[in-house]
Amino acid sequence: MAEKPLIKLAMAASLAFAISWVGFAPPACAQSLSDRFKSLFGGKPDTPPPAAAPSDDPQPDLNCPPVGIRAGASTYTVRASENEAVGNDVRFQVTITKTARECVKAGSEITAHIGIQGRVIAGPAGAPPTVEVPIRIAVVQGGVGEKVIATKAYRTTVEMSEDGVAPYSFVADDLVYPAPPGGAGDQYIFYVGFDPHLVSPEPKPKLAKKKKG
Repeated sequence: MAEKPLIKLAMAASLAFAISWVGFAPPACAQSLSDRFKSLFGGKPDTPPPAAAPSDDPQPDLNCPPVGIRAGASTYTVRASENEAVGNDVRFQVTITKTARECVKAGSEITAHIGIQGRVIAGPAGAPPTVEVPIRIAVVQGGVGEKVIATKAYRTTVEMSEDGVAPYSFVADDLVYPAPPGGAGDQYIFYVGFDPHLVSPEPKPKLAKKKKG
């Protein structure tokens, strides 16, 4: 069944999560596995999805958690200076527009394949030729006292286009976590979002030393 979680853009003046310059990120949604490669990531209509690995349990009975976008991490904005990333100071903004997932069970472990599609938009300050997009994906058990089951960080590089808008697609296929006992899997959710801490800051230009007269 397709999930269509709505994204609510936030605005914040924070170095770690600069979430301003709103109006460019449409609601994100999750698609079914059968449509993942055919439509979400540009696959041809007659291209079948990748074959699932052997499983101890029937795959149709496998509960694959829905995908949600972590609040406060739905957009990634980079600024040109140490000022707040707004207005003419914005270099680029990255958004998530669609998500997809599939789960493959082998023994007592589940391997999640999480797909993310989005776009990079150049700002008034000008984007670099390539943009490094930092992504974090987590398996979380909800309820009272949220519990992180597994988390993993990823990076993908996007080449900017001349018109300043570059789409990107990323698939994480190596997030492994223990199969939940009993009905605990009903409380699981995959959270995706941007993690700016994964990106190394650009080196500051060195000041020329003055020669002693």
